[in-house]
Amino acid sequence: MSHPMLLVIGSGPRPMRSYLLEQTAAHYPQLLINDTPLTWQKPYVIDHEVADLSDPIAVNAAAASLAVRRPIAGVVTWDEYYLMTVARLAQSLGGRPGNTLAAVAAARDKATSRQRFAAAGVPSAASTWVHTLDAAASAAERVDYPVVLKPAAHAGGIGVVRVGTITDLPTAWSIASAGAAHQGPEGDGVLVEEYLDGPEVSVETVTHRGVTSAVAVTRTSVGFDPYFMETEHSVTADDPLLYKVSPVAAAALEAVGITHGVSHVEIRLTKDGPKVIEVNARLGGDLIGELVRLATGISLPLASAALACGEIPDLRPTRQRSAVIGMIYPPTAGLVTHRDLLPGNDHHLEHFQWLCDVGDVATLTPSSTTPNNIRCGFAVVSGDSAHDTQQHLDEVLGRVVVEVTSEAQRAA
Repeated sequence: MSHPMLLVIGSGPRPMRSYLLEQTAAHYPQLLINDTPLTWQKPYVIDHEVADLSDPIAVNAAAASLAVRRPIAGVVTWDEYYLMTVARLAQSLGGRPGNTLAAVAAARDKATSRQRFAAAGVPSAASTWVHTLDAAASAAERVDYPVVLKPAAHAGGIGVVRVGTITDLPTAWSIASAGAAHQGPEGDGVLVEEYLDGPEVSVETVTHRGVTSAVAVTRTSVGFDPYFMETEHSVTADDPLLYKVSPVAAAALEAVGITHGVSHVEIRLTKDGPKVIEVNARLGGDLIGELVRLATGISLPLASAALACGEIPDLRPTRQRSAVIGMIYPPTAGLVTHRDLLPGNDHHLEHFQWLCDVGDVATLTPSSTTPNNIRCGFAVVSGDSAHDTQQHLDEVLGRVVVEVTSEAQRAA
């Protein structure tokens, strides 16, 4: 008799997502519904179907076909845009473990999230939901500059921009509204929000039957003002900051109704205390789950699989270390003509990955449809402490060479 299997919706791109399938496949036979035929995913998947992941009817049909051939114990995704699909599938497959549709919709739609935060007394940014530039201008005047514009139901920083003055608003509105035009169906329009000044962190949580455990805190660096492009994430076991921010993260999850799964709660540490940026009812991107494993020994992908299959995840830490990922961005916009990692000490280097090739066009302006399109690569290092790990990362990034020829140089 076949073992019950985990159904995964969407593998995502290999550089950032292969560790998810790899870690879960070691304990759970996996089925995959993907939007392209299998390539690198083959070693981790028992059976699969190809379907348009943006079409819930097509995904349901693919899941039904798999269910005829294989016993499905649970369903999971690590992609923000398929959370509603997974919630529906969990119900249609005979009540598999998962969040309610209402809870997932509230997490996806940041306007609804803000309303629920306010009702529950969870500290977050003042926010107004708008659909026109004039309404955005009025809201910004009430909140007072600087403000942040963001699509109501996007992810990956798409369309999110800081606005310093009313003079900057029209340009910022064109960026945010372009992002909003491509956001998920769970929300529409743009939020005009109070700018939360202070360091950014995220709390990586596991919620089982409504009880949330905070596993790790991720310290995040952002750059490229007025955008919020993430440049580094770092995780250290037993970071004392975790005990300060975990109650806020748990309250935010409860406010939107999340009772199940691995979540990624983004927070800013303001002068008035921690304030919630947003709740993501899935594992954090940018290899954050891998940083957690390297630092603590806890596998968040495996925890999400266990929960999806109705089991209690193992959250016992087995490491006391630190890990950090540093993003590699181009020095300027233009054509990538050379890239290299010069020889050096790779003892602490866990992963190194190029995301650009020679001949690619590099930009310094985020796309309205694709997150992080300006990255050239990333490096992941580990160490015994946050200080040591940062030094190791700086050494590796100091050996990275990316040469770009600008349009002006090519025209000369």
